[in-house]
Amino acid sequence: MIAPLPAEDGTDRERIMIRRMLLSILLAVLLAACQPPVTAEPTISSAAAQERVTTGTMIEPEGFIQRIHDPVIAHQNDTYYVFSTGSLIPFICSKDKMVWEFCGRVFEANPAWTREINRDLVDIWAPDISFFNDQWHLYYAVSSFGSQESAIGLATNTTLDPKNPDYEWVDRGEVLRSHEGDRWNAIDPNLVLDEDDEPWLAWGSFWEGIWMRKIDPATGQLAANDSNYYQLANRSTGLDKTSALEAPFIVSRAGKWYLFVSFDRCCQGVDSTYNVRVGRSDALTGPYVDRDGVALTDGGGTLILSAYGQWKGPGHNGMLLEEDNYWMVYHAYDAKQIGIPKLRIESLSWDASGWPSLPSQTQSPQ
Repeated sequence: MIAPLPAEDGTDRERIMIRRMLLSILLAVLLAACQPPVTAEPTISSAAAQERVTTGTMIEPEGFIQRIHDPVIAHQNDTYYVFSTGSLIPFICSKDKMVWEFCGRVFEANPAWTREINRDLVDIWAPDISFFNDQWHLYYAVSSFGSQESAIGLATNTTLDPKNPDYEWVDRGEVLRSHEGDRWNAIDPNLVLDEDDEPWLAWGSFWEGIWMRKIDPATGQLAANDSNYYQLANRSTGLDKTSALEAPFIVSRAGKWYLFVSFDRCCQGVDSTYNVRVGRSDALTGPYVDRDGVALTDGGGTLILSAYGQWKGPGHNGMLLEEDNYWMVYHAYDAKQIGIPKLRIESLSWDASGWPSLPSQTQSPQ
């Protein structure tokens, strides 16, 4: 018979537990030492990881926001101004980007020179607002639907405030014109300042897409010292073989230039298929490529805005940079109100790779 072990007291139990714990730790260390080293791979580049990621927000504007088409936005003193397509170029005003009211029209009558383009002109299209050379510059387009007989004009003012005694829009006449057979259509202007605050004008709709020319800062007209035409985007050479591309708008961020353009069809109410795409470039004059590396001159463009909720065919955007916020304005057709075009506003989100997105795109179309 084997004699039984003596009973353990509390102290003996504690010693045994401690020995077992120490043995377990030692065994784990020895096993780890036998394994090959593991190198952690970053999910993004170190440069991208250092870039701050921002999240956009949406604004639900109210007030005089109906029948707004092709909006652009500017800010002076304590007031925001949105100019849009319409008779004599209407504009609305707001103190907070939320509540908007009608504030007037740029012209009292259509500029006389526009009769050469369209004798029956009703609406002036797609205004663009910018500030340089101590003046506000409003580029605008005159044409007729589906025609290449088009022109871009210019009006200037020292202030946007109609109550200011110096308020007066002065028309500077035609800047650029297109004819049947040209590679571009002279509508949808957008003025952008380069790294040296020199102005450049982008434009284009259908045909061979989006183009750019240098602008004389003193006159706002085409510059004489650079007569080159730069093609920025062309969808007709892409896989879908359509020319439905227009409405350029260019902004800069973190050493890159971002070109926003609208694809497909506007102006069809709830049946509109408008959507916004984006590409970027190291140089203002291109080449612009999308997130997949496809050149915008080959039909590329990363989708950033399409139908969501009750809003159909969103597009033709403008942009306002306010501190680190890129506020995008655009029109969309309200499916709950027979497809009336209305003003929409939201700010861009930016990912760690420097590509933008919009908060509205988390909503599914209704």
